[in-house]
Amino acid sequence: MRRPSSRAILLFAPWTLCLLGAGPDDPSGETRTYTNRLTPIADPGPILAEFPQFVAPIEETARFEAPVLVDDPEADLDVRAWRFSYNARGIIEVPNRLRGDQTAIVVVHPWGIDDGQGWDTPEPAGAAFQCTPVKNAIALDHAKTVINPFLEAWRGSVGAVVYSLPGAEDPIRAKLYRSVRGTPSAEDRTEGKRELSETLRSFSSRGAPLPETISVSTNTPTIDYFRSFPGLDAGPTYDPPGFWDLPIPVMDAIEVDPSDVVIYDAEGYDLLREFLRSRGIRHVLLAGYNTDMCVCSTTAGYENLRDDFNVFLIGDATLATFPANPRPSLATNAAVSFAALDLFITQVSWIRPRADTRSTPD
Repeated sequence: MRRPSSRAILLFAPWTLCLLGAGPDDPSGETRTYTNRLTPIADPGPILAEFPQFVAPIEETARFEAPVLVDDPEADLDVRAWRFSYNARGIIEVPNRLRGDQTAIVVVHPWGIDDGQGWDTPEPAGAAFQCTPVKNAIALDHAKTVINPFLEAWRGSVGAVVYSLPGAEDPIRAKLYRSVRGTPSAEDRTEGKRELSETLRSFSSRGAPLPETISVSTNTPTIDYFRSFPGLDAGPTYDPPGFWDLPIPVMDAIEVDPSDVVIYDAEGYDLLREFLRSRGIRHVLLAGYNTDMCVCSTTAGYENLRDDFNVFLIGDATLATFPANPRPSLATNAAVSFAALDLFITQVSWIRPRADTRSTPD
């Protein structure tokens, strides 16, 4: 791992961050002073380099090491993270020491489409999730390669594993997944899986074809062209009525454990926040789809979570939308980089057990 160079920079006011009072929602009431000392890192290697097929490595060379920020007593989890600052003129890397039992892994919108469960992209021109079957296959490969192994490695060491899905809890998904309301039995899960398959496979996903002709004005044809033929239309023309009311499952590339919890967008952020607080959660490791959309702004998105929890976006356990590209790597790089202005970014290989508490997961 790179080591800071011997030259340290101590950024004084307004750069030195002094926590003179607890935040408005800090239940502990405890404060401390954080000294924002930035030490240049000599010859830093690329960040997010382990899965270049999904996210292009971050190669910013102006990098600084900062002191530990989150420092839990009895911490058993090391989470190195980074953010970008235009004012500091580079990336700031920050070590953190977390208690695993006060940490949740939240996976946003792992939709089970085009994965053999029966919920399929409408044809011939419908759009859902990554919007085409080819792009959906890449997301399924990403979940199989990155997210599921990460969950398997850490599930027993964190306080909760949570998925968010669209809609509200319905009778079928209530039988399939644990929720804030209760835990289904093994018999419930078997029945729910049967009902899910029957419901999804009996639905016709046949939508309308692309328009063969478009009426456009002589003076401003581009306006009429895009109004009639937008780049993305997931409405009832191409996605038939009822498509978005189906019980969207978790993708089969993720092996949902009976202890995992599913929350639903339509039921609102307050319910998720209170559930996490009831479990003693203070930290969130955030993953899922898509970095530039749902991971940002839906119920379990970081725009909500970061107001109440210490949030770390796992940069290689997320994908951005990637129109006009065959691979998501550049789009994910850009989305993660923009998020890093106001959010800490980590990666799978930077989340480790503290050496004196347990062995490294397989």
